[in-house]
Amino acid sequence: MKSLAAVLLVAILLQLAGCSPPPDPVTCTDGTSNCTVTNTYGSFTDRTICHAANVVYPSTEQELPQHNKVIYRQDDRVDVSTPGDGLGELFLFRSVPTALLVSGRAIEEQLQENGTDIARCAAEEEGATRQLPAFGFTNDGVSFTGYPIVGYQHRIQASGSCIDGPEDALLSSCAWDPRIRGSFMYNSGFSVALSKAPAFIADMLKLRDLNPDAFCAALDGRVGLVLRYVKASSAYLGKHEDSIDVDILFYRSRTDGMPHAHADVVDEIEQMALGKYGGLPHWGKNRNFAFDGAIARYPKADKFLKVKSRYDPDGLFSSEWTDQVLGINGTPNIIKNHCAIEGLCVCFNDSHCAPEQGYFCRPGKVYKKAKVCSSEQDY
Repeated sequence: MKSLAAVLLVAILLQLAGCSPPPDPVTCTDGTSNCTVTNTYGSFTDRTICHAANVVYPSTEQELPQHNKVIYRQDDRVDVSTPGDGLGELFLFRSVPTALLVSGRAIEEQLQENGTDIARCAAEEEGATRQLPAFGFTNDGVSFTGYPIVGYQHRIQASGSCIDGPEDALLSSCAWDPRIRGSFMYNSGFSVALSKAPAFIADMLKLRDLNPDAFCAALDGRVGLVLRYVKASSAYLGKHEDSIDVDILFYRSRTDGMPHAHADVVDEIEQMALGKYGGLPHWGKNRNFAFDGAIARYPKADKFLKVKSRYDPDGLFSSEWTDQVLGINGTPNIIKNHCAIEGLCVCFNDSHCAPEQGYFCRPGKVYKKAKVCSSEQDY
């Protein structure tokens, strides 16, 4: 009886409070023109209303660079009763026909070995045109009809449905499935303090302008170079100031020590961010060299290590790798022939690159303190 009374009490309180759905946060009187945007959450009234004379949303990713535009995505909370069943599903994270993945990788390998920069960039551009509209977002899990997209956190923030793909004897696969000869790439990720971001981006633009085709050919054109904002955190190993996170995908050979085209471009961007601008490597991404000395850039690292020691005094949850990354014992760098090609070290002599392939250790083109593996044709 007490439980029943509690339920009735909650129902009465909700009825008294008024739990009708809030109005549509975006209303337009003429298509996507003359719109009113209302930030409403529950029954709170301390939200503001703004008017937009004309709202134009890109329908495809390709419209952005053509018009020198970028998208600033803003995530807001709305009442749970707000209609919508949005889904975020990036093309790269969907289950796709295995034959398509294998053939796509074969083309990548051919272009790396024998292609020109123009051919590589054209192939990347063609791949980008196959991307889904609105970065893979849909309003109902099937089709994209326009912004805003309203839905639940676990469906909108998740990147794709590959984990739920069909079990069909590998007729379809995730791009990274090790059972097929599909996609194989590096993923670098690091953050740069927001206060230093304009100078960092300006340096990247200088590097790009030296040879735009090389810049294009060095990166995965389906993703490009992704920037996102991250707030400062009080966590001991969190960002100690507001930052931008940078994500880069780029080709990786299946042959150890084999460089990819214009490897020096990515090497210089990484070393510029980490060295010149004091960037922080993403803990779950990157190659070995990025973690060398990284722990010293965290003002509260000593507090983290004390807590770690207290809760795991026997190192049960530690490994040789974590000890190296956290500066407890050893270094993540591995010095050997071709080590810089694999990101195991920063080169300091030609043997760390691939001299037999025409790649030598050279200073960076914009960040002169960088040491990168550069093709003799590029330098």
